[in-house]
Amino acid sequence: MATVSFSSTPSFAGDNSGALTSATILRFPPNFVRQLSTKARRNCSNIGVAQIVAAAWSDRPAVLCHCGGGSRARGVSSHAAAASAAASAAAAAEVGAIPNAKLAQPSALALAERALLGSDASLAVHAGERLGRRIATDAITTPVVNTSAYWFSSSQELIDFKEGRHASFEYGRYGNPTTEALEKKMSALEKAESTVFVASGMYASVAMLSTLVPAGGHIVTTTDLYRKTRIYMETELPKRGITMTVIRPADMDALQEALDNNNVSLFFTETPTNPFLRCIDIELVSKMCHSKGALLCIDSTFASPINQKALTLGADIVVHSATKYIAGHNDVIGGCISGRDELVSKVRIYHHVVGGVLNPNASYLILRGMKTLHLRVQCQNNTALRMAQFLEEHPKIARVYYPGLPSHPEHHIAKSQMTGFGGVVSFEVNGDFDSTRKFIDSVKIPYHAPSFGGCESIIDQPAIMSYWDSKEQRDIYGIKDNLIRFSVGVEDFEDLKNDIGQALDKI
Repeated sequence: MATVSFSSTPSFAGDNSGALTSATILRFPPNFVRQLSTKARRNCSNIGVAQIVAAAWSDRPAVLCHCGGGSRARGVSSHAAAASAAASAAAAAEVGAIPNAKLAQPSALALAERALLGSDASLAVHAGERLGRRIATDAITTPVVNTSAYWFSSSQELIDFKEGRHASFEYGRYGNPTTEALEKKMSALEKAESTVFVASGMYASVAMLSTLVPAGGHIVTTTDLYRKTRIYMETELPKRGITMTVIRPADMDALQEALDNNNVSLFFTETPTNPFLRCIDIELVSKMCHSKGALLCIDSTFASPINQKALTLGADIVVHSATKYIAGHNDVIGGCISGRDELVSKVRIYHHVVGGVLNPNASYLILRGMKTLHLRVQCQNNTALRMAQFLEEHPKIARVYYPGLPSHPEHHIAKSQMTGFGGVVSFEVNGDFDSTRKFIDSVKIPYHAPSFGGCESIIDQPAIMSYWDSKEQRDIYGIKDNLIRFSVGVEDFEDLKNDIGQALDKI
């Protein structure tokens, strides 16, 4: 590998060894721009600098600029020629093997990958990347492909692409190699046939509902639900003639009645739910829904695919806000839909038309975050369970909501379908609105913020954070003034316990 530097006063060493000094300026032939650019595409996340340098080289005469004798110039020129020839050969081989990174992947690769990677830990690190990655690269990490469109070498190649004989991409809204690797990883973790990643978890729910619930259809959902999802259902779905039945979580009699009395298209529920962490028996409700021809969609954001695999229990579709546990670092927004290919393909077509595209840089951040998903979630499971046990025994706590506690109404369901109970603990303090606010303001480690699932602990008072504009809604859905939602991060448990303890001492 040659190191090249630039100087306004280039010079050579005084000996006759032919070695280059740090002030040497090499002049490369114009085609080196494409060679270097191709290499950069394979091995760099950010190719801008490499392309600028290559362009600077090619804009100058293709001869050596020197201040010494001709023999020195000839010696350096031969080195440059050799380097250029080697680069040409390597680049030609690379371009010939994978023109513009357009390489069809046999479906057997995905099967081989899943056979090789037998655990969630290995899948989180390697799925979608270790085998069968569409991008040809020597890099361990998947590069960020920042492009809005993809080129074709000929009209025939474009026709082959249109007719399914050539695997590639066409336009950034329809796909991206970085995002494709992310989707493969998520499919492997959820045991899904297909996954589509989108710009946010909320858009994932909107795209799924818009695609899978027909105009004039009927859906069933639960009272305990992310508020913005409920607002969308209440305000936007009626515009398409879609009606809705709302039941309490785990009320199977109410679900059966809704299925019997309506032509239900889909049952949409979180499990665990937000913010009371109620759990729905996925296997049971899937059988109930399928017996009536209805689909089951599970929002598994509070569980993550490490703790719960809803598709293996009978769900048709799983949605996630990837902003939370999936990405896990409180630095990116995204969402995804996983499930049977026949259903996800419909969502993907809608998504291609409407937009809501996940930026490839966001895809990279989520992909990176997922490599530690199993480690983070296992840590958060452990810390949250210990925190829930600590809070349940504390005299200033009125009630704790956590599916890992025997006191939780669906603890038996959680134990049967989850391998861990998640990193969120909700609880009610012994006090009114003001004392609860004082407690929140007294904690020092958790951030007072919305969201959950990241490395940093986050705490909030839903009466303010989510329902400040509607006391009526708070009353309807049981959001008391003293309710706290606490998302534990990956900090030390004792530090968090001591901090929560000192804040409780203030009330």
